[in-house]
Amino acid sequence: MLVVADEHADAKLIAGELEREGFRVETVDAAASVLHVIGRERTDLVILDQASHGPGGNEVLQLLKSASDTSDILVLVLTAGQAGRVSKAGPVLVADAYLSKPVSPCELVLRVLSVLAQVREVAMSAGGRILTAGPIRVDVGSQQASLAGEELDLTPTEFRLLRALIERRGRTQSRKQLLEKAWSVESDVADRAQTRTVDMHVRRLRRKLGHVGVWIQTIRGFGYRRKVPEGVE
Repeated sequence: MLVVADEHADAKLIAGELEREGFRVETVDAAASVLHVIGRERTDLVILDQASHGPGGNEVLQLLKSASDTSDILVLVLTAGQAGRVSKAGPVLVADAYLSKPVSPCELVLRVLSVLAQVREVAMSAGGRILTAGPIRVDVGSQQASLAGEELDLTPTEFRLLRALIERRGRTQSRKQLLEKAWSVESDVADRAQTRTVDMHVRRLRRKLGHVGVWIQTIRGFGYRRKVPEGVE
């Protein structure tokens, strides 16, 4: 894993947090160094601190996503500005994930695990399994979900959260269980994680599900469960 940040202290802070979770991390503070480091040793993920006051982060994203031999490397951008846009005059470049600053160490670790889990799940889901709940349809193989035939615009995390809830109809799942399933977080990490991250994503998922969002029920003091009205399934 490679951390790119203008501020050496910021890079060390990010690297230290990830190393505590068992990741092997290297840090660089200049765009010109990125391809050199990747050429020396291939990395699974680049965490890019996209400073709002300078073009360094944008240059790194441009370098990685425009080169054929690095375009498949996952990029997580830490941004204080508008996600996904290089400049008013420049092209729109899209990273694999964005996280707005300031960010808590716990939230950073969860997002890193989520991004890495995307690749693992895509590789494992070639079987084409389909899950349904009333008008909701979840295609595990294609990583797509739809509501009454209309495709839902879900983030990878929201998709996995919806899948976890649909697979266990009527069974209450704790926030820790959802962290383990939707974020692929190890059990000991989930014990320390702040559960408001789960609550935030559930609220967003409910909004995207519209009138059937009420099917995701809150079990006070514990977690969530999916309940479908009788006769719907």
